[in-house]
Amino acid sequence: MDLHARYPALGDLKARARRRIPHFVWEYLDSATGAEATARRNRAALDEVLFRPAALRGEVAPDLSCSVLGRTYPAPFGIAPVGMSGLIWPEAELLLARHAARAGIPYTLSTVATAVPEKLGSKVGDQGWFQLYPPKAPEVRDDMLRRAKAAGFHTLVLTVDVPAASRRERQTRGGLVQPPRLTPRLLAQVALCPAWAMGIQAGGLPRMRLMDSYAADLATKGPLPSTAHIGYLLRAAPDWEYVAALRDGWEGDFILKGVCEPDIASQAEAAGVDAIWVSNHAGRQFDGAPGSLSLLPEIRAACTLPLIFDSGVEGGLDILRALALGADFVMMGRAWHYALAALGRDGPAHWHDILVKDMQSNMAQIGARTFADLPDRLMRD
Repeated sequence: MDLHARYPALGDLKARARRRIPHFVWEYLDSATGAEATARRNRAALDEVLFRPAALRGEVAPDLSCSVLGRTYPAPFGIAPVGMSGLIWPEAELLLARHAARAGIPYTLSTVATAVPEKLGSKVGDQGWFQLYPPKAPEVRDDMLRRAKAAGFHTLVLTVDVPAASRRERQTRGGLVQPPRLTPRLLAQVALCPAWAMGIQAGGLPRMRLMDSYAADLATKGPLPSTAHIGYLLRAAPDWEYVAALRDGWEGDFILKGVCEPDIASQAEAAGVDAIWVSNHAGRQFDGAPGSLSLLPEIRAACTLPLIFDSGVEGGLDILRALALGADFVMMGRAWHYALAALGRDGPAHWHDILVKDMQSNMAQIGARTFADLPDRLMRD
């Protein structure tokens, strides 16, 4: 099958994914929060960045390689953390980790994934990043870090933009609760998606396995809001003291994820943080935020740290837009999962190939041989 003929863009993968996974899973994957205005602003901010087309440049053979945090990658993108990834597609974490290892790009395992670090460490090779939702208890935090490091994860990503559960109204209406349980309503949806159902049946209903390791004594706390999960019972709202404790306790690169403020970026540099991840959580936390891309230039001006970007990326051209405005690397979460839900184990490699081909084509169109050429090709006011 020629996948590029049938699924040449993310929109094609999304359409097939929606048919292959239950409605409540689709709502979990695809939704933002509130009226989803922030998600629309992410798209609008990307669309506003234009390049000047080039002519008479001769043959352009773009170089997609890049270096960040002392490592060289064949392309400037990787796989962002997604909670409950294995609910979206069976063994999603395993499939994505294996693709990252083969492709030589980073894979970020979420604290609230359905697989534990020990299961994925040997599969992700030297490409493992570990995302931390900050536990309140120092002993829990330290044990999580110990397990991630022992499993081979070399880069720590602290998420700092989730002080409370967001409402995610679409997800609530979809009927997903935490921990997941299949009500008659949801079972009727599952019956329409045999491939998803068979995969889930083989591995059991997904749970947050790492969090379960520490949360047994919290079972008596009562039910959680439908958009929260057991992790919220363990979680702290981090401050600079928490950042300092992590910096002291983690031997390896340390990234702050979810930064939208220039002064936080400059303080992070002084605190020994190694990179900043500019993100508004793809509109899933707060519906009154600006598009993430619009924040990149002022954060770039505020610090010299490497900048990682996410939120709303839907193709290679979007990656180029972020790089042109100051990002050093781009991460995506949902897009990889649309590809998984659409094509199963073939999905990640196909989405990766779409991104590479799209970047090569668009760099040729604007006469950019390297990423350093991108800012000069921007259309500026």
